[in-house]
Amino acid sequence: MTVEPILVAGEWRRGRGDVYATRYPADDTVNAELAAANVDDVNEAIETADAARRRPEWAALKPHERAAVLYRISALIRERAEELAQLQRRDNGKPITETRALVASAAGTFQFFAAACETLEETLTPPRGDYLTMSVHEPLGVVAAITPWNSPIASEAQKLAPALAAGNGVVVKPAEVTPLLALELGRVCERAGVPRGVVSIIPGKGSVIGDAIVKHPLVKKVSFTGGTSTGRALAKLAAEKLMPVTLELGGKSPTIVCEDADLDHAVNGVLFGVFSSSGESCIAGSRLFVHESVRAPFLERLVAKASALRVGDPADVRTQMGPLITSKHRESIERYVQLGRDEGGRVLCGGERPQGGLYDRGWFYRPTVLDGLTNDARISREEIFGPVLVALSWRDEGDLLRQANDSAFGLAAGIWTRDYKRAWRIARALETGTVWINTYKQFSISTPFSGIKESGVGVEKGRLGILQYKHQKSLYWGLNDRPLGWAD
Repeated sequence: MTVEPILVAGEWRRGRGDVYATRYPADDTVNAELAAANVDDVNEAIETADAARRRPEWAALKPHERAAVLYRISALIRERAEELAQLQRRDNGKPITETRALVASAAGTFQFFAAACETLEETLTPPRGDYLTMSVHEPLGVVAAITPWNSPIASEAQKLAPALAAGNGVVVKPAEVTPLLALELGRVCERAGVPRGVVSIIPGKGSVIGDAIVKHPLVKKVSFTGGTSTGRALAKLAAEKLMPVTLELGGKSPTIVCEDADLDHAVNGVLFGVFSSSGESCIAGSRLFVHESVRAPFLERLVAKASALRVGDPADVRTQMGPLITSKHRESIERYVQLGRDEGGRVLCGGERPQGGLYDRGWFYRPTVLDGLTNDARISREEIFGPVLVALSWRDEGDLLRQANDSAFGLAAGIWTRDYKRAWRIARALETGTVWINTYKQFSISTPFSGIKESGVGVEKGRLGILQYKHQKSLYWGLNDRPLGWAD
């Protein structure tokens, strides 16, 4: 098999690190072989990006001209939508219906930040003396985008689009196991007119090249999506440089069913919130709080529908859950389910691998619901990142909020109720960055996204998300007729 090139410093070439294979999680066949980047590749990519982003063909572009490049990226993604969706399916095993949505999301992200780029205004601030004052924003320099394996093209677009719109050079470090979409995005950027060297795509082990990226003096910001422990280590390195970071980290999100909820809507929403993407989602609603008065009928419906979810071939449009990312990750999920049993939990459905045919070749696991546990159980507190839901109970709002907020994480939450006043009250009291009310896991690039506590720092998305990739500068224009009097 041919070793695929990577994009380093404006050149498609073999990386200088170890050769490895990426594999299709549905049957463990090889997708591609490529040579990872090494530290020399990292340094060259960063230094070239810094030089390239200063050249007139990028630095001198007016906002509408840079926006035109981003619009072309969006159009090219749409032109190749089915090809990219199929590649994403192979890359991480998500069902094709989901990967098509992720590709569409990526195209929309570049379109949105193109519009933000050409319409973003600087500020004329109120003067307080004989001067005119302005606040302007300029590119940071070289930005590092470190992306996860669960939604590659969407995550990469959410970092690359605003960073390019802001006029930076960008070094993208995709997850080691899912580099293929990032590499294709590099090709798209080239075709759209991003100048050579402005963007590099450098796959490889985080333990080998991650530190080199973060520590490099020319890297002025890191935007990272991934696990909390890695994010914490990255933040420590960034602190040594006094460098800004955006960290989207883990979650253990509560989804709340009130006694007045529309149970049909709530059941479907809870299932989608935790089992879509096979639960491999930072915002998965993995802690279910059901009011005790509707607990029995709700769980009966939920378990029946969870048991009927179609787990199978990601290429089949009828599939609702594909495989997990790797055998090792499935084993981690199995250990958590066994831990839940050991802690006194009862498995209401799932808790096992499906058997036979394709199931025996890939990393599949059934949607799993446990009850009989409390919010203090480890399985209720630690991020599993898989198709495992813990069903808990609540009696009054004080009890609910105490439990829901008793978590190290604060990324997302869901509320199911017909009472808009109660929805407002609970939503404002939840310690989390996003709250969905009578829906779940819906996203808009125009709406900011952030986490609190151990779920991260900084903001992604939203019209002003572009400012996360710029630094602010103040300008004072003297209007005084006489010289400053201090020296007289």
